[in-house]
Amino acid sequence: MKYRVLGKTGLNVSVIGFGGIPIQRVTEKEATLIINRALDLGINFIDTARGYTDSEAKLGVALKNRRQQVYIATKSMDRTAEGITIDINKSLQTLGVDYIDLYQLHNVKDKAALEQVLSAQGALGALKKAKAQGLIKHIGITGHILPILLEALATEEIETVQFPFNAVEAKEAEALLNLAVKTNTGIIIMKPLAGGALQNPELALRFILEYPLSTVIPGMDKVEQVDQNVLAAHNFLPLLPAEKRILEEEAKKLGQAFCRRCEYCQPCRQGIEIPMVFLLDTYYTRYNLQGWAKERYRGLKTSAAACIQCGECEEKCPYNLPIKEMLSEAAGRLGQI
Repeated sequence: MKYRVLGKTGLNVSVIGFGGIPIQRVTEKEATLIINRALDLGINFIDTARGYTDSEAKLGVALKNRRQQVYIATKSMDRTAEGITIDINKSLQTLGVDYIDLYQLHNVKDKAALEQVLSAQGALGALKKAKAQGLIKHIGITGHILPILLEALATEEIETVQFPFNAVEAKEAEALLNLAVKTNTGIIIMKPLAGGALQNPELALRFILEYPLSTVIPGMDKVEQVDQNVLAAHNFLPLLPAEKRILEEEAKKLGQAFCRRCEYCQPCRQGIEIPMVFLLDTYYTRYNLQGWAKERYRGLKTSAAACIQCGECEEKCPYNLPIKEMLSEAAGRLGQI
């Protein structure tokens, strides 16, 4: 494993970290096996969140006897001092630890949210207090809206920034990447495979590792994924021209209006597994697997046709996707007999 310094935090983190969203989908026993495999292969940075249902709890079990081998990052979407203080204590209790290495302001997506967390009664003040008390060691911010993150980096207390960066979104994110380097802000890359849309993990990760980031956190819910992703760091070589063309062609086909499977739209009040519907629709429309996709769609507990057009998912989507319209179109294709 290769390691890089996480900006002004000074933490020496593995270039391949562990994204904690997918372990929501596996059992506690499976999660423990996956996480321990990651640590055995040199991964020492794990990212989770209060909003990832039981992700923190599963990490707590898996890391019970290996706490000193890993840096734990978690985060909260609460914008107030009172609310995020409650969440910090919940994170400590759920993870079963005395301190958290990095606590992040989660998914700050607009000017109002940024102003709120920076206000006198905002979340940042509570994070600074928790840091002074030793409950957290460092403070970061995450988001998908790059202009908001660019503005946030002017805040002295922000030590790390987490944002999407991949072969699809690289050009748009370069300004933020450059500013983070200039300000010595630790760079944590999420969505390296564009939410699973990019189908060649090795090429996608090697592409990212050519940039001056600190760590990249692909989500993993299988031991085989851990092995595969770590291999990209162990055998890191810059992409050959032919390999770059493969990624460029794939990115060109994807465009921008696609689901990154970030799962911020979940849960749906009707029980629709929105990211899964869009994933199956991708197999239907892009990979000539119509029969396979329709069969698995029929196996879902709730079809996309159950959407009541409430719009809650669109309000939570950091990419401002027209989810209601996309669900309707997917239902028309996947629901065909």
